[in-house]
Amino acid sequence: MTTFVDRVELHVAAGSGGHGCASVHREKFKPLGGPDGGNGGRGGDVILVVDQDVTTLLDYHHSPHRKATNGKPGEGDNRSGKDGQDLILPVPDGTVVLDKQGNVLADLVGQGTSFVAAQGGRGGLGNAALASARRKAPGFALLGVPGDVRDVVLELKTVADVALVGYPSAGKSSLISVLSAAKPKIADYPFTTLVPNLGVVTAGSTVYTIADVPGLIPGASQGKGLGLEFLRHVERCSVLVHVLDTATLESDRDPVSDLDVIEAELKEYGAGLENRPRIVVLNKIDVPDGKDLAEMVRPDLEERGYRVFEVSAVAHTGLKELSYALADLVATARAAKPKEEATRVVIRPAAVDEAGFTVVREEVEGEPLFRVRGEKPERWVRQTDFNNDEAVGYLADRLSRLGVEDRLMKAGARAGDGVAIGPEENAVVFDWEPTMMAGAEMLGRRGEDHRFEAPRPAAQRRRDKQAERDEAQEEFDGFDPF
Repeated sequence: MTTFVDRVELHVAAGSGGHGCASVHREKFKPLGGPDGGNGGRGGDVILVVDQDVTTLLDYHHSPHRKATNGKPGEGDNRSGKDGQDLILPVPDGTVVLDKQGNVLADLVGQGTSFVAAQGGRGGLGNAALASARRKAPGFALLGVPGDVRDVVLELKTVADVALVGYPSAGKSSLISVLSAAKPKIADYPFTTLVPNLGVVTAGSTVYTIADVPGLIPGASQGKGLGLEFLRHVERCSVLVHVLDTATLESDRDPVSDLDVIEAELKEYGAGLENRPRIVVLNKIDVPDGKDLAEMVRPDLEERGYRVFEVSAVAHTGLKELSYALADLVATARAAKPKEEATRVVIRPAAVDEAGFTVVREEVEGEPLFRVRGEKPERWVRQTDFNNDEAVGYLADRLSRLGVEDRLMKAGARAGDGVAIGPEENAVVFDWEPTMMAGAEMLGRRGEDHRFEAPRPAAQRRRDKQAERDEAQEEFDGFDPF
């Protein structure tokens, strides 16, 4: 049964915004008290947050579909809908978020680091929020915007200071088990380690983490064995330790050739691994032949510039010197890292002449189609209730003020040409009529209602009442039933 997963494809959907409410306030002796429709609530976000207690992506392997809650619709009496609840997804430290094309969206390192994987849709405005001096009684409200729907790939890259690399059965698991409190599976057959193991080592005043990476073989950087699957766990390590088997039973292998093969794979994989400090560990010197072989190859390795340590994980020989040497390298690497600056928010205002949308002419079955793309026009279309003529007119007003009509005319659009707002798979298409669009302002003062005009002065109301009574009396006096 799978217990460790370090790569998953996650399907996330943020909550949609609640619809705004179109309502008119009514009470005794005041049946038309003005618009009082509340706004819809915001949809919940889907947020990835680093949690030190999480060490695997296993939960998302079993349940890859995650969705936040929707915002509630607005109600009358100026009651706004409740916001949707954000969905917090805990991920291990060192999780990289990528899109389907492999582009890195976020690199989550450090407790509490977060990334909004899908943003909730904004709630629609109620007719109370849409009221203005020109639009005193809107008979419509805006719809809530759907939340983002995304497919992301999560990759876990182990956050450790030291990585143990080497052939299968070289003794990496045994070494990490005696250097730290980690208890990896240990056996005398290849590929015993199927997942990276982490251990914490204390050497003097330095505390560092050490990772046991599953065994590499020739061709690992191209996907052979388990190498390509787990080489990513070496990327963040500051120090690499070559664990070489001096007691191998394979006649065509020796510590020097093993080192050359692993170095070639690390160089082929890239990611800056060729520049990391190295230490060579000649393991299994408790075996007589192993001790002899270690003494034979040590001069050759030191001539190449490596620091060499002869150890025995079984007999606990040479471990103290190795742990302190690793601590010195880790301390040096930490000191060389630049200090992290406080998070800064960079504001890049749009250019003053940037309209915020584009108009592109396309050909569909020999007929011209003008596609409008932009955050505002597409959002406005999603917010419009096309069953409400007043809401459609409001959309026309907004598009006209934004300059969409002018841009269409400059692009060569003529009356009757098709216009699509939005992406090809989810666009609103209509036949363009310039007079309709230009007339949006002429039809303006939408939502006005003479019943909501300013009240008349008391004297004027009395005069009007008396005039009505006089007119009624004249009609009565002139009434002749025969």
